[in-house]
Amino acid sequence: MSDVIQYEVKNKVATIWLNRPHKRNCVSPEVLEQIGIAIDRAEKDDNVLAVVVRGRGNTFCSGADLGELVGPRLATTNDSINLAMVSAQTYDRFYSCSKPTIAAVEGYAVAGGFELMISCDFALATTTARIGDFHIRRALFGGAGPIYRLPRYIGIRRSKELMLTGKLLTGEQAADWGLVNDVSAPEDFDKLIEDFVAPLIDKSPFCMKITKMAINRGLDADTQSLITMETLACNVVHQSADAKEGVEAFLAKREPKWTGR
Repeated sequence: MSDVIQYEVKNKVATIWLNRPHKRNCVSPEVLEQIGIAIDRAEKDDNVLAVVVRGRGNTFCSGADLGELVGPRLATTNDSINLAMVSAQTYDRFYSCSKPTIAAVEGYAVAGGFELMISCDFALATTTARIGDFHIRRALFGGAGPIYRLPRYIGIRRSKELMLTGKLLTGEQAADWGLVNDVSAPEDFDKLIEDFVAPLIDKSPFCMKITKMAINRGLDADTQSLITMETLACNVVHQSADAKEGVEAFLAKREPKWTGR
């Protein structure tokens, strides 16, 4: 891995660290490429059951590096479209990853950092975090998630409030709005992350994968199609070795031993 992204695995949790604290972890072309490599690495590692994304220097991500990533492309339509597509596809890997993904937000999560946050399954924040879309303050438009992810989290009116004003929320406000799952004081943040991840990594990896995949499609189709998908997912899960183990462990009053199959 390049130094701009650091990758660690501990207790079955992969942590992807954005490591440009001198620039508030803003996203350069290299960072974008390395983020994609890191999430692919976590996806393929059978020893990883959850993925946490954090930023060094007590800040999450301040968005695109306007000098490296956006400036040279502003007057070139094709390059701008390509940039938006690469960003959207990279961040979508966190949404579609078979393992639960958690954005751990300290400091700023704005613009591209905000898009990365809302692409994760869950978000945690400190009380001092500053969270928002922000693009409109620079007459820019976010091309990696706000219009299709944000309204599903917080509704259309509050999505417009964030995107049309560029306002930033504190961690507590973001929790109140439904943008983050939980919040803590900065000094308690590591413990919050650990406690939040714990009930995600003691479950069947196979069942986790199928359940997340099904939930992700839950707002994308009509009810009858979703009933069909749910029925098929139910059948697939119930035929797994982990399902058999889960029932046997319950009946034997012991802890299950998952194989991910």
